[in-house]
Amino acid sequence: MKNGGNPVDDQTGQIPTNLRLLMVLEALAEAGAPVTPTEVNQALGLPKPTIHRLFSTLEAEGFIQREIDGRGYSPGSRLRIMSAGIMSSLRIRTARQAILTALAEQINETCNISLPDRDAMIYLERVETKWPLRIQLPVGSRVPFYCTSAGKIYLSSLDDKHLKGYLNAAELTPRAANTMTTPEAVMAEMKRIRKNGYSTDNEEFMDGMIAVAVPIRDAFGRLVSSLSFHAPLQRLSLEEAIGHVGLLNEASAKLSALITDPAE
Repeated sequence: MKNGGNPVDDQTGQIPTNLRLLMVLEALAEAGAPVTPTEVNQALGLPKPTIHRLFSTLEAEGFIQREIDGRGYSPGSRLRIMSAGIMSSLRIRTARQAILTALAEQINETCNISLPDRDAMIYLERVETKWPLRIQLPVGSRVPFYCTSAGKIYLSSLDDKHLKGYLNAAELTPRAANTMTTPEAVMAEMKRIRKNGYSTDNEEFMDGMIAVAVPIRDAFGRLVSSLSFHAPLQRLSLEEAIGHVGLLNEASAKLSALITDPAE
């Protein structure tokens, strides 16, 4: 039976031992932001030594990882790999690929889906442009948060506390002519992105390249991945690229529907 949304053993009145780790992971996923053992335990009601032991086990096995502040925890590499695997199930991937292909044909440029992965965005899916001049960033490529459209749309989804924590720890290394290299500049950019609902890369990651990205959200409205396209500046201006935001948002809504209601 359940007590307050948690499964409880009828005889002991406690959450069964074999479900505790799963309940911690579920609470972590629902939070959508780094959490402490104490915060998670407010819902689970486990003994204090037990919740700390569960967190230690999950951290040691790579399912969760400690944040920079030393207190909060977020999904680790093994949990992110599991998430990517679920998103890449054959049926969902077929539909996702069809949506991405249609978008690439409409925009006539390379389109990408990418996921946040610890300190970078990683390309999950990609449909190449048919133009002979193209930018080589294959599936599996990792790109920085602070100077790419995909990364910046992710950063804009963080609350200011975690955003400032990232900016204080990150090395904002110049990558191209217009790379933002100060926390103040990136924070100002985040305000613009939150207001506009999309992000841009104006020769910030690579000279001669521009890009635009929008979020892909789950049923709770949280960013789970990003949808973007990039193009050589000699073929498409940034202003022209921004003109495709409507198409990006339409495709993003379809991709979100695959996550929130995959049976459709």
